[in-house]
Amino acid sequence: MLGFTDRQWFALAVACYGVGAIYSVLLWRRGFRRDDWTLYALLATGAVLHTVAMLQRGFSIDRCPINNLFEATMFIAWTIVAAFLLLGCWRRLRFLGVLVSPALFALGVFGLFPLLDERGPRPAFVHGWESLHAALILLAYGAFGLSALAALMYLSQEHNLRFDKTRAMFALLPPIQRLERVTRGLLVAGFVLLTLGLAVGAWWLHRERGTFFIADPKVVWSLVVWTAYGILLALHDRLRAVGRRFAWSVIGAFVFVLLTFWGTNLPSTIHNP
Repeated sequence: MLGFTDRQWFALAVACYGVGAIYSVLLWRRGFRRDDWTLYALLATGAVLHTVAMLQRGFSIDRCPINNLFEATMFIAWTIVAAFLLLGCWRRLRFLGVLVSPALFALGVFGLFPLLDERGPRPAFVHGWESLHAALILLAYGAFGLSALAALMYLSQEHNLRFDKTRAMFALLPPIQRLERVTRGLLVAGFVLLTLGLAVGAWWLHRERGTFFIADPKVVWSLVVWTAYGILLALHDRLRAVGRRFAWSVIGAFVFVLLTFWGTNLPSTIHNP
């Protein structure tokens, strides 16, 4: 397509995210009181280029492109920007773009390191179920990433309220109650997607190997992540564990996912044969 490779399309998308990150600094200084479509348009343009890169890579290997660290990073970044563009249709949620664009730019720069894009043997296309499983799981991680960004904004506004009430009164951030609702809502969406993804994976595993569970490092890790997020939601909804601890827990859980995602993939006999 236009002679560009998938990596070049992705590099163009990352450039858009970089411009968005620079513009976010200006938007942060001006505040969130007015609707600003410029950042949304920049991220939408990047998302289009990003999608082209994803499709080109996916069709070249006939499956969901998550076979090395470059592809996994590209997919997770795509799920984050796709989730933001959907949420950004609501004016009150468009403020997330200020943190989404720098995060996308950082992920993109990391993903473009050449050593991350190591090509293995051409994988077989397994009736689409394996790709559906992977897509649902990574969409869940995208929602968890947005939830962590909303939690980061929550902590910033909460700090203003604790130490400088005048500053909080005129703060440029959205109301703290809205930030908490957004954080929880994204957490619920991610948990539902993760549950569906694990269910599809278990069904596919039973179909291929006659069992719903095997002691594979990636399978065990995925269940640990699912349990951790389930506990977070239970503490928030049943025990009303809200505020700073909840926000820090959401951020910590996503940092754990980022730091251990690929490390648990390498020893897996299913995900890295």
